[in-house]
Amino acid sequence: MAEQDQTLALTPLYDLHVELGARMVPFAGYSMPVQYKLGIMKEHQHTREAAGLFDVSHMGQAYLVGPDHATTAAALEALVPSNFKELKPGRQRYTVLLNDDGGILDDLMVTRPEGEENDGRLYIVVNAACKEQDFAYLRAKLPANIKLEELPERALLALQGPKAAEVMALHAPQASEMAFMAAQEMEFDGIKIHVSRSGYTGEDGYEISCQAGTAEAIAKALLADDRVEAIGLGARDSLRLEAGLCLYGHDITEKTTPVEGNITFCMQKRRREQGGFPGAALIQKQLADGPQIIRVGLKIEGRAPAREGAEIVLPKTDKVIGALTSGGFAPTMGAPIAMGYVPVAYGVEGTKLEVLVRGKALPAIVTAMPFVPQRYYRKPS
Repeated sequence: MAEQDQTLALTPLYDLHVELGARMVPFAGYSMPVQYKLGIMKEHQHTREAAGLFDVSHMGQAYLVGPDHATTAAALEALVPSNFKELKPGRQRYTVLLNDDGGILDDLMVTRPEGEENDGRLYIVVNAACKEQDFAYLRAKLPANIKLEELPERALLALQGPKAAEVMALHAPQASEMAFMAAQEMEFDGIKIHVSRSGYTGEDGYEISCQAGTAEAIAKALLADDRVEAIGLGARDSLRLEAGLCLYGHDITEKTTPVEGNITFCMQKRRREQGGFPGAALIQKQLADGPQIIRVGLKIEGRAPAREGAEIVLPKTDKVIGALTSGGFAPTMGAPIAMGYVPVAYGVEGTKLEVLVRGKALPAIVTAMPFVPQRYYRKPS
């Protein structure tokens, strides 16, 4: 084991990453693969064209467990701005944990499991870097009749790309019938798994939760298919950036609200109108009057990527109006792209701005997100 890894947590797939020649780096307290032999650019393109396999076992998995669905959903709704009371069994929803100022403590996925035996349970997946504080926060805020059950013995894999459904169908035939944001229990070559049709790349795909001891068998079975390549954190980041998806701690933070972060899709009509979540008064005011700042997408001229922290200025002036929160080269587009915050007046699509990169002002234009069309699977009606 490399010296750097001795103080880092290892996922159940660590040995497989090393065997595959991954370059391992510290990430959120874990030793994680940033890239494999293909390299970031080819890994990115392979995921867009076929299927990529990601190890996301560093994420935090847990159950919220209460006496019945209505009670558990109400307890969660007191902490987030999304509608979980009306979430149907076998469905998943994206949401955010909020502080009293309406700032985002983390973003997470919440699933209502199918089956009467799961009434009162909600399955959650939180970000790796936030999981300890998220779980402590939930334990402190949830009422006494709702328990948080962490699932440290579970691994999490993501299979993403246009060929993901074809590949999964060979091992878990039910998976190909699922709709986007559906979730269910099934078997993968006889191994029990929990699957959601979702992901972080903008492509069709799945997230597969399994017992840690079965993760390697599942990963090897998938990687044995010529359509599947192992993909590291580098391409994961460029894929999610092209898809216009937020990275917590960068594009959304405790200092940004869901309205400023431009993720109001996570707030369904009843919650927007009724409130009843932390920071509701401010968020409802922003929904009514508009926020002061907004997260925007930027396409930057040339080929030099602009990174997080680069200043956004008005053209031909020194007036700084914002900063980038994510940035990089977009392989699918063959151009640098970025996300950042600007005053709402400058957030209109087509607005011309500049980004300062190593003292040089690069022309940039406010661009609709996602930068690359999302290809989530929508069931024919």
